[in-house]
Amino acid sequence: MIQTNVFDYINVLDKAADAGWLRNEAISNNIANVDTPYYKRQDVSFENELKKALGSGLNKSMDERVSSIKTSELQARPYTDYESYSYRLDGNNVDVENENVMLAENQLKYQGLLTSINQEFTNLQTVIK
Repeated sequence: MIQTNVFDYINVLDKAADAGWLRNEAISNNIANVDTPYYKRQDVSFENELKKALGSGLNKSMDERVSSIKTSELQARPYTDYESYSYRLDGNNVDVENENVMLAENQLKYQGLLTSINQEFTNLQTVIK
């Protein structure tokens, strides 16, 4: 991570992109294990961590809220989903159609994050010129 205020948004976007990559791996593993007995789907928790890190900030601008985030503490957390009900007799709770939809959604979010990171660097190049 780059330790200067100019890169606050880039650092947060980088963490979000890392979380998206981890979620992509988790969903891919879920799809690969759709026929594995007793396999429980996995996912990644990041959005709630980001909301907590940003705080409510009613009296703060978004710039102030983002600059107050300690990116070293902002981590994507993989977890196993034991709560999703399994309709299958083998105990596997992966719904391949749902996983495919979540994979497509995650890929779109990831592409959006990469576009945002690129735009931040474009903005910096413009300022430097």
